[in-house]
Amino acid sequence: MSVLKKLASETAIYGISTMLGRFLNYLLVALHTKLFEPEQIAAQGQLYAYAGLAMVLYTFGMETAFFRFARQETDRKAYYNLILSAVIIISVFFSGLLFIFADHAAAFIKYPESVSLVRMFAVIMAIDGIVSIPFARLRLEGKGKKFVILRVTNIAINIFLNLFFLILCRDIHAGKYLLFLQPAVDAIYDPLRAPDYIVTANLVANLLFFWMLRREFADFKFVFNKTLFRPVWIYAYPIMIMNAGGVLNMLFDRAFIQFLLPENFYPGRTSKQAIGIYVQCYKLSIFMNLAIQSFKYAAEPFFFSKGEDKNAPPVFAKVTKYFIIICVLMWVGICLNLDLLAELFLKQKIYHEGLPVVPWLLAGYLFLGVYYNLATWFKLTDKTEYGTWLTLMGAAITIATSFILVPQIGYLGFAIAFATSSFIMVALCYYFGQKYYPVPYDVLSAVGYIGVGGLVIIASTFVKIPNLYIAVPVHMLVLAIFAVAVFLIERKNIPFLNKR
Repeated sequence: MSVLKKLASETAIYGISTMLGRFLNYLLVALHTKLFEPEQIAAQGQLYAYAGLAMVLYTFGMETAFFRFARQETDRKAYYNLILSAVIIISVFFSGLLFIFADHAAAFIKYPESVSLVRMFAVIMAIDGIVSIPFARLRLEGKGKKFVILRVTNIAINIFLNLFFLILCRDIHAGKYLLFLQPAVDAIYDPLRAPDYIVTANLVANLLFFWMLRREFADFKFVFNKTLFRPVWIYAYPIMIMNAGGVLNMLFDRAFIQFLLPENFYPGRTSKQAIGIYVQCYKLSIFMNLAIQSFKYAAEPFFFSKGEDKNAPPVFAKVTKYFIIICVLMWVGICLNLDLLAELFLKQKIYHEGLPVVPWLLAGYLFLGVYYNLATWFKLTDKTEYGTWLTLMGAAITIATSFILVPQIGYLGFAIAFATSSFIMVALCYYFGQKYYPVPYDVLSAVGYIGVGGLVIIASTFVKIPNLYIAVPVHMLVLAIFAVAVFLIERKNIPFLNKR
């Protein structure tokens, strides 16, 4: 259990700090939905989706390859220089093209007025691609605290700049206070472009990464060794394709909603309004995504370090079991309290129209987290081609199901498609994994917890409590009963309780 404790400790370091930082960042959703109408922030939401898709090309599987080839400390420096050099070349190349042809890109995605936003995103993506390898180095070297401190600092700067531009500069420009600063503020703030400052704040915060990671860049030397790089590329490119399929699976909805959602599908709502509503409601699923991401930060190096241990499969099975339990509790807790979260974060009632998508999105992320656990087998056995085919199949299912459902039921179709494809990926990954790297997963437990959690969520939709002061305590009581039931079932499997 000491191994599990170490993983839990590292997950907590990444998880608590990352979730705290992201939660602080998520408070901006309340600010943005209060200040802007859905159509005003539709472009920003979609550009973030495109940026997520592009990052697969910018890093092209090199983070995982770095963990694979730089495990030995003697090899770390050489592969760090090699991989970071390759990522710099690719990031600068793609962002340079996007910057030059920003007007064509903006017209293609049906936001011709957003050329400046596209250019800012070109720079943001280049920075994200380049700093991904120094951050991977921190994870491999076990510098989790520094990793999360830098990430949280970046988010804090982003929040500060949002408040600076969207509140302070806005009010000074309007003459509410500090009138002597008006000339300076007017030089940097244009009220007609107010939503664009959301991205401006992100850009400035990201530029500061180079200073925050100065020690990791100080010993970097630009090199390119074709002989050394060839096996790295052979290992990484299937992961790149796999990551592309996975990211497309998660971001297809926000990237292509304007192409699939019929015009005037929602009475009284334009397409841009519907897009803005969906994008902001989607952010309520970020809590599950954060838990999964935090776990991945700690688990990926952990799985590689333990993969050759003959006792690894039972440990992996326990990790997956507890992971599922925690995610199911989150799934139920968030869905039971959607009305409260909507009041806290989605300030205008118009955004509440999209809430039915959230339980499906959370389920999709839950299944995706289970898939990441199961996917260990093909990374450890160097059969990454299986991961490629599985994620491409998942993306194909998401796309095909979206084409069928979205014209019929609107953006809810995207959420159902995502959950469906994630579940199928889990089933197929489990099937093939048991052939090549058998792990004694507790399938009955997983099906039971997910099934009961789903029934609790479905049952809650039939009992509407309009008064929040009554609804919240009732929902928390239901969640507590569910959590206690899980604890009583699992009590015999918790070692320190058995010792007591």
